[in-house]
Amino acid sequence: MAGIKDVARQAGVSVGTVSNVINRPEAVSPETRARVLAAIEELGYVRSESARQLRAGRSRIVALLVLDMGNPFFVDVARGAERAARDAGLGVMVCNSDQSPSEEAEYLGLFAEQRVCGVLVTPADPTGRNLEAFRRHGIPYVLVDRVASGADGCAVSVDDVRGGVLAVGHLLSSGHRSVAYVSGPDDLQQIRDRREGALSALADAGLPSEALVEIPCDRLDVTAGRDAGARLLGLAPRPTAVFCANDLLALGVLQALYAAGVRVPQDVALVGYDDIEFAAAAAVPLTSVRRPAAVMGRMAAELLLEEADDAGGTHEHRSVVLRPELVVRASSTPPTS
Repeated sequence: MAGIKDVARQAGVSVGTVSNVINRPEAVSPETRARVLAAIEELGYVRSESARQLRAGRSRIVALLVLDMGNPFFVDVARGAERAARDAGLGVMVCNSDQSPSEEAEYLGLFAEQRVCGVLVTPADPTGRNLEAFRRHGIPYVLVDRVASGADGCAVSVDDVRGGVLAVGHLLSSGHRSVAYVSGPDDLQQIRDRREGALSALADAGLPSEALVEIPCDRLDVTAGRDAGARLLGLAPRPTAVFCANDLLALGVLQALYAAGVRVPQDVALVGYDDIEFAAAAAVPLTSVRRPAAVMGRMAAELLLEEADDAGGTHEHRSVVLRPELVVRASSTPPTS
């Protein structure tokens, strides 16, 4: 692999001139610049990012650590973050903690070793210990899909309590009086917030909390949803409506109901959460609470870059909470008499 000295020898200039062409082209005459660029092209020279990183003290990479890259919601978050990073001339490295605190800790250690520009993270560890350890490296980070106090750093999240109110309020307005909540791991704040919203909607309708029948799941994927659907079918009496903590769970529940000959929405109404692309394309188009995933990723990246570029130390941490939106489709149309 050709090095910078090879380029200088080929172009008949000093190593410093080659460096200027790469980093400060305006400081080099057009003729010399053209000669150096021709040598770079001919030799196939690629500058050493690791060497540049050692000089600058950080890389040009933003790290994004999410809970599950198998969930299209996080793919959209990544797209939004990548858009903002690319506008700033940076790249994004996407990693998956798989909801594991230990894997999260390993990735955060790797990010520190690589001196990334900053980290966007949806925490897997509910205690916050991993982030406390990472904070000592002085690398900025922004929480994604999490609420944070101003002292802890920036965060971009969605009002999931409001989302739960929208989902269950919609089902109640359609005449349902017993709702199953297919939830996920209870150490995730989003799961607790959506439950709180569901219970609030029941209370507003004058119904007791017992009208919400929870079906817990260890994971937030289609397989867990199918298992939850099987458990739903075994309930007596069976709730006439189901609110799922995300769309992947809802799609799994839909598969289980369909396989058992239970009609959606005639026998059981169904509402998901996130409004991923597959929601509208389901066999029965899925009503869902839309969260602006790409907007969340873009705003989080912009906050991160603002802090990373703050040489004067004037950056103020901010917590942005976005509003969810109910998207009504065929899976939750009012029951017919």
